[in-house]
Amino acid sequence: MLIKTSLSLAAVAALTVGAGSAMAFEPEGKVECIAPADPGGGWDFTCRSVGNVLQDLDLVPGNVQTINMAGAGGGVAYAHVVSKRAGDEQLLVAASTATTTRLAQGQFPGMDADMVNWIGALGADYGVIAVAADSEYQDLPALMAAIDEDPRSVKFAGGSAKGGWDHLKVLIAADAAGVDELPRIPYLSYNNGGEAMTQVVGGHVDAFTGDISEAQGFMESGDLRVLAVLAEERLPGEFSGIPTAREQGIDALGPNWRGFYMPADISDASREYWLEAMDTIYESEQWKELMVSNGLMPFHMTAEEFETFVKEQIADIEQLSKDIGLIQ
Repeated sequence: MLIKTSLSLAAVAALTVGAGSAMAFEPEGKVECIAPADPGGGWDFTCRSVGNVLQDLDLVPGNVQTINMAGAGGGVAYAHVVSKRAGDEQLLVAASTATTTRLAQGQFPGMDADMVNWIGALGADYGVIAVAADSEYQDLPALMAAIDEDPRSVKFAGGSAKGGWDHLKVLIAADAAGVDELPRIPYLSYNNGGEAMTQVVGGHVDAFTGDISEAQGFMESGDLRVLAVLAEERLPGEFSGIPTAREQGIDALGPNWRGFYMPADISDASREYWLEAMDTIYESEQWKELMVSNGLMPFHMTAEEFETFVKEQIADIEQLSKDIGLIQ
């Protein structure tokens, strides 16, 4: 009996070790990151920046290939992942509040948040409202006063589709400023923030709505003047000179988290690997420096917390969209 018990325990131990070995996962070969937009916007920045850090930290076997897949405010990429990439354990997809916005508004037909794996967020990029350097509008209240007098008088450009997160930020600010007839405010959708800003600095559109990371280059060149950042308080470092909407008497907030989802049907081992990789990236000096230089604020949580957050944000945006008449 003692011998049989010993053999049983040894067998169990061998099986446990074997199972642990089978469950181990490390990426091999090509790792891809889909940026659901053309080059130059926030999703493209997320893929390329995180890809570089993954390589620097030896978390991937080689370079991370960024694939730009624009269309439908991220819907083309989402449908591609859901329908064609299930089980792909070496595919990351850049996501943000723009992603949850489209899900909240039913803009990904037949798809919902449960059809992918939400891997994590690595920071928050706060929204801005900006104008060309030679614009007549010197501050956010002046811009909102013009809209209040005539909602059609100011055209906004952004990198999300109509009704997307960039569009919503304008409506959030206008609503906080007491502007009526929010649906009448013109919003022009472009494939990415870079294209939208080009239209603004070129004098074709009056104002830009996007995120601070997108606007940085045009700010540094002196072509774009940011009227307000939609944050709780002023951002640190080189962005500290930008006033918040709140300090100008307009209580508007527009944080945009930046992170990733992955396809459904990946193994538990691969999901755990990428969750730990996100933690490692977030704690690294390389990523901290990137956050500071690109205006990203701290935003990171456990896998369970992040999935809960995503579902709650979708519910909140759905209600907001109904309140301002974007959806029924």
